[in-house]
Amino acid sequence: MSGLGRVLITVYIILAMAATFRSVYQILTKFDEAPLAYILSAVSGVVYIVATIALIRRGRGVWRPIAWAALLFELVGVLVVGTLSITMPQLFAHPSVWSFFGQGYGYIPLVLPILGLIWLSKEKKTV
Repeated sequence: MSGLGRVLITVYIILAMAATFRSVYQILTKFDEAPLAYILSAVSGVVYIVATIALIRRGRGVWRPIAWAALLFELVGVLVVGTLSITMPQLFAHPSVWSFFGQGYGYIPLVLPILGLIWLSKEKKTV
C-alpha cells in the first residue's frame, strides 16, 4: 500500500470513529432537538466504517466495488446535504457531519471521498 493509501485509510478510521461516536451520543442524549441531523450523522458514520473496511480489503473479492460504492455514496451525500444545509437551513436545527460540506470537520468529508476515488482509480487491482 502506498503512502497516500495509508494516510487515506488512517483519516477514514479517525472520521469513522468521530462521526459514529458523535452521532450515538447525540441520538442518545438529544435526539428530539435535531433528528434529521443526528440520523444523517449516524448514516455518515456507517458509510465511513464501510468505506474504511472496503479500502483496507479492496483487493479481495467484492470489496473493491464496495469501496467505489461507499465513496460515491459519501460524495453524493456530502454534496446533497451540504447544498441543502445552505439552501434550506431550516431542515437542520443542528449541523450533521456533512452539513455545509463538512465545515465542522475542516471540509475533510468533502475532500476525502474525492481523494479516495482518485486513489482507487489509479491503483492497480490486486487479486
